[in-house]
Amino acid sequence: MNRKELVSEIAKTAGISHSQADKTILSFINIVKDVVKSGGDIRLIGFGTFKLGKRAERAGINPQTKKKIRLKAVNIPKFKAGKSFKKLVN
Repeated sequence: MNRKELVSEIAKTAGISHSQADKTILSFINIVKDVVKSGGDIRLIGFGTFKLGKRAERAGINPQTKKKIRLKAVNIPKFKAGKSFKKLVN
């Protein structure tokens, strides 16, 4: 399902207009981005948690030259599915 299909489905099930559904999805996405970027997390009971993960600096190899390189530490957005969501898909 792509964004357009999601907007249509939300508009239909919530009984709102397509533009309202689109604004709602955009607001949700922006809020998740802002909270996770600042190091917070968003917990939606039964669905999952959006949070910030960290990947430590590590050694790597350039596949073209086979030379050893250092990969910097980075922050990574993560999503961990909730218990009932996991149960639903299994």
